[in-house]
Amino acid sequence: MVLSAIAFIWAAYRLNWLCFALSPVALFVIFFYSYTKRFTALSHYVLGVALGISPVGAWLAITGSFAWPPVILGFAVVFWVAGFDILYALQDYEFDQQYDLYSIPRLVGPVKALWIARFSHLIAFALLFSLWLLLDLHFIYSMGLAIIAGLLTYEHSLINPDDLSKLDMAFFNMNGVISVIFFLTILGDYFLL
Repeated sequence: MVLSAIAFIWAAYRLNWLCFALSPVALFVIFFYSYTKRFTALSHYVLGVALGISPVGAWLAITGSFAWPPVILGFAVVFWVAGFDILYALQDYEFDQQYDLYSIPRLVGPVKALWIARFSHLIAFALLFSLWLLLDLHFIYSMGLAIIAGLLTYEHSLINPDDLSKLDMAFFNMNGVISVIFFLTILGDYFLL
């Protein structure tokens, strides 16, 4: 772990000064997440932050400066990841109670947790939509957004607090497809138009 952290900081140093200066922050967030279930139900959002810093980090690595689009995309990732992590935590509801671990399902119960996950995904979608307006993207992006909206809706239709038998399909399959659709949408919008 120490060698990996050193390699990460060295790689950041080789990219540019800003990446090097922020590399301890990125490491802190990633290491910090592992402990959050011990003291906060917001661990789902900390996981979102750990993954949401990726688009910002990639932008910084390429340009060496901040810009709004990757920050907005980063926040979209935060809420998307938190939403599906809340769904996935539904299966750990009793385990979290038994071992005194924190999660949104444990804090508010499975039914309210589902609503928080839906709201998180709605925020994520609104942020992705705002990128369409901010970056003046084209119809390919709007088609991708429509597909993503449908997939998120379908993902939530698969989950019932009394029946989690389709949780793996909702968590793994839908989110895998959503990420590929988003990538292809951006790629198509950029290269075809």
